[in-house]
Amino acid sequence: MSKKTFFITGANSGFGLAIATAAVAAGHRVIGTVRSEASRAALAAALPALRPVLCDVTEFDRIADVVGQAEDAHGPVDVLINNAGYGHEGVLEESPIEEMRRQFEVNVFGAVAVAKAFLPRFRARRKGFIVNVTSMGGMITMPGIGYYCGSKFALQGISEVMRSEMAPFDVHVTTLCPGSFRTDWAGRSMVRTERTIADYDGLFDPIRQARQAVSGKQLGDPAKLAAAVLALVESDTPPPQLLLGSDALKHVTGRIARLSQEIEAWKPVTLSTDG
Repeated sequence: MSKKTFFITGANSGFGLAIATAAVAAGHRVIGTVRSEASRAALAAALPALRPVLCDVTEFDRIADVVGQAEDAHGPVDVLINNAGYGHEGVLEESPIEEMRRQFEVNVFGAVAVAKAFLPRFRARRKGFIVNVTSMGGMITMPGIGYYCGSKFALQGISEVMRSEMAPFDVHVTTLCPGSFRTDWAGRSMVRTERTIADYDGLFDPIRQARQAVSGKQLGDPAKLAAAVLALVESDTPPPQLLLGSDALKHVTGRIARLSQEIEAWKPVTLSTDG
């Protein structure tokens, strides 16, 4: 495995920490972003070989400088892991638009802003690898996480365009689409909107309770995800998206099958609008 320089956003927890830990153990150079001095100190203590930097992905005007300083200090980055993000849970009717705005600022605008800081660098060097962490929730939907799924669908689509635009410059772009893993996504890291409308109790309360009950007990192992990511970035022919986890495979393939059936059932209407 060739030694690379990684730039990982949100490196102090969840998938970011798992990938950073695996990359450091494999001998790669890792630059990891955190949002606070306390997190930077904790990450430096946990992974002394990692180079922690302060970066809030929603401070868009600062990101280019952070990336420039990181490359000046540690050399050209080979792999961007766009991991920073969080989950929002709430029924659409109950969830304020401001919560949607914040979800998109972090999960979409933040990820795109970081990627855009690297695009000219990767293009000029005619190499680079961007891994945008989305979710199976960027390919399927579930009641109660509309803002989250919307943000991940958006990043999924933008990533596909990014992949096409960067392909002529030998820059790879892949979305990572995990299912349920043992991270803080459904626990500490999730923002939950307060319930206010009783009509939704029957639909949503069991979903929320089940999600909280399984938190920390999910089938997915973050360390195995990290190993898969290290294998992914070694590939010369990476896929547009990589599903990770048996639940992601089950739910996404099920949606594709249903979509194919719906397209076929409505084909006469679809074709009736030509002419």
